[in-house]
Parts: sequence; C-alpha cells; structure tokens
Amino acid sequence: MSRFMRIIVFFDLPVMTSQERRQYARFRKFLLNDGYTMIQYSVYSRICNGNDAVQKHMKRLKENIPSVNGAIRCMKITERQFENMEILLGERTPEEELGANKTDFF
Repeated sequence: MSRFMRIIVFFDLPVMTSQERRQYARFRKFLLNDGYTMIQYSVYSRICNGNDAVQKHMKRLKENIPSVNGAIRCMKITERQFENMEILLGERTPEEELGANKTDFF
C-alpha cells in the first residue's frame, strides 16, 4: 500500500542582478511545472504517492538547483503530518484542501 507524502521546498534566492532574477524565475517555473503549489512566498509543496515518487521528485529537484548563491531546503513528510500543520494566521489554500481528496491526483 502506498503512503501519500509531501515534499516541502523552502528557498531564499538572491534577485539583485538580472542573472539572479532569471535563475530565480527558472527555479520557480520548474517547481510549478513539476506539480508544486505555493503555500506561501518561497515555500512550495508537492504531494507524492509513496516513497518511490518522493525519490523521483527529489532527484528532479536536485537536477534543477540554480547556479547562484542562496539557500534551498526541503522536507519530506507524510500527508497526515501535513494535514496536522497548524495555521496560526491565514487560511488553507484551495490547493491544500485538494490534498484531502487524493483521488483527484491519481
């Protein structure tokens, strides 16, 4: 039985020069094209169907790291852990609500 998991990507990339802005835009576009949704500014999440899918997307993520200075971190958590995230200010986004109905994805 597969277990739904999430990859959460946190990044802080410089945007002072035109090259840095291009690298930032290219990385953000990769995330969106690879199925990640923005949770909040510079924090993106992707649902995966099991550890094999997590490993596949982690490999793709590592292959698309920008060549500028900055910081990119990721966390792999279960869907249950993600659903238990406490929101202190604001509301769940529509994309986060979709996680509850996982059959939409697979």
